[in-house]
Parts: sequence; structure tokens; C-alpha cells
Amino acid sequence: MPSAIVAKGLGKVYPGSRAAIPALSNLSLEIPSGGVYGLIGRNGAGKTTFIRIAATQLTPTSGELRVLGYDVQGEERAIRARIACVPQESRPLYFLRVEEVIYLYLKMRGLGPVDARRRTRDVLEELSLTEYRRRLVSRLSGGLRRRTICAMVLASDADVLFLDEPTTGLDPIARREVWQAIRRASRENRTILLTTHYLDEAEALSGRLALVERGRLMLEGTPGDLRARVRYPYRVTIQGSMPRSELESYGKVSDIEGGYLVFAREAEARELSRRALEAGLRLTMGPVSLEDIFLEVVGRSIEEETTPAAENAENGGALA
Repeated sequence: MPSAIVAKGLGKVYPGSRAAIPALSNLSLEIPSGGVYGLIGRNGAGKTTFIRIAATQLTPTSGELRVLGYDVQGEERAIRARIACVPQESRPLYFLRVEEVIYLYLKMRGLGPVDARRRTRDVLEELSLTEYRRRLVSRLSGGLRRRTICAMVLASDADVLFLDEPTTGLDPIARREVWQAIRRASRENRTILLTTHYLDEAEALSGRLALVERGRLMLEGTPGDLRARVRYPYRVTIQGSMPRSELESYGKVSDIEGGYLVFAREAEARELSRRALEAGLRLTMGPVSLEDIFLEVVGRSIEEETTPAAENAENGGALA
């Protein structure tokens, strides 16, 4: 099966950016058809720029990007007919009711009245919006507006869904409902490109992941692939006292409240765990988290913002 999205040497420099700092720099990426593909990185790393180029809302400065085999430069109409997008910043039509917004969007995409009504009803129930279906969008909270936009896109019949930070501002229960809707869309063999700075979300939903920093691709693969490529793929948390000099022989040691966190290779992690248990200490051992991998590769937390090429250029965008 051919790849859904293929980028080769993709570059983007925003006009007026300081010192012509690229938002994307020679980025090559191949996203397979079907399933969820996670694009992770700090705010300003280039994630939204990539999605807006793929959704034909921006023109790249250099390189090539194809969606479903179509070139984003010259074959925009063919792409737009087969994609749907939840932008990072978006405002549904305030003067309509929730069910009207979703139904109208599906009709505009070419669905017949019966199918559009059925899909509207189903997605309202799936995202717990049924009780708000007759409420004006203008009277919704920010979180409910976000869920309404997610409902519009997830109810569509698009082959490729671009979800740019879809759960920002949602409470934990609403986030899980959106996750379930994304999984449902994935089972329909549609391709979903998800950008998020919630690393638990990326790991829970994505079959493959790409880590982007300052517009460059740093790592790419399954969550297991990413763990295998970092120096220390295991973490051991020890509660209690052990000589730090001894711990440092196993890997990278950090102080935590009441003990230590040690990043190590598998053999060293198992040996350290054995020694700690023999000493009567409490411990946990397991693979590193996606957050641990991010810290090791990038050198800072995903919550820290990078300095983007154009501070506001990545924000905004209309529904495709």
C-alpha cells in the first residue's frame, strides 16, 4: 500500500522571520496509509507548519510534499476533496447550533441528507455532545467548541484527517472520548496525522511517531523503535539509600524525593534492580517513557517553547 504522505527535503522560511530561521529544515518523512501517526515536538518546533503545508494552506519554501500521491503545489483541489482538518486555532460558526454546524459541514463535504444526519447523531453521542446539540455555538465553553470541531472532522468521510492539538483545553474525560473517536476512525483504515504536546496522548494513540525539534526530524519510528535508539532505554526508580557512586556505574543518575532515578541499559537495569531488592529497597523498573526519550534527545522538556521562525505564523488556519 502506498504511503499517505511523503515529504522530501521539505523547508519553510516565513517572510520576515528573524535571520531567516527556518520553520522546517530539509525534513523528509513518509507516513504510511491507515492508522495514527504522531508528530511530537515543543511549541514552535514546526508541527503546525507541516500540517498546514500538507493541508494546502501554506506553500513550502523548498522540497516536495505529496498527500495521497498528489503534489501540494499544483494539485490542491484533489487533496482538499479527500482531507479534513482540526486546526490548532479554530472558531466554528457561532450563529448555528451544535448539530447544525456538524450537519452543515458534512453536507458541504458532499454527504447526502440521510447519511449526514446519521453521522451527526452518532458523533454527538460518541463525544457526549447530545445534550448540547440544540445549543448555539456562541454559548458554548471553549472546551465544548473544541469538541464540536473534533466532531465535525471525525464524522467526515475524509481519507486523511489532520488533527492539530485536538484535545487542548479538554478535561480528562473529554480527552478520552476524543481518543476513542480517533481510534474508531483509525479502524476505518483512514490515515490520521496527530500533533500533540501531550506525550501520553501520542504514545497511547500512535502506531508510529516522529519527533521534531527546530524544524528538523530527530527520531522516527514506532514507540519501541524510539526506545531502542536512545542510550538508556530503561528506568529504575529506587526509594531508599544507596551510594550514588555505586548507582553511577549502572547508568545516568538523577535525584528524586526519597531516592534516585537511574536510566540504564536493560542488563544494567536488571542487575541494579536485583541489587536494590537484595538491599531491601523499594523500586520500580520499566521501559523509559516518551517524555524520558524527549528529554534525552532534545535536552529539555516538551513544555519549554522553542523560538519559532515566526511567533504567530504557526497559529490559525481554516478547516479544510
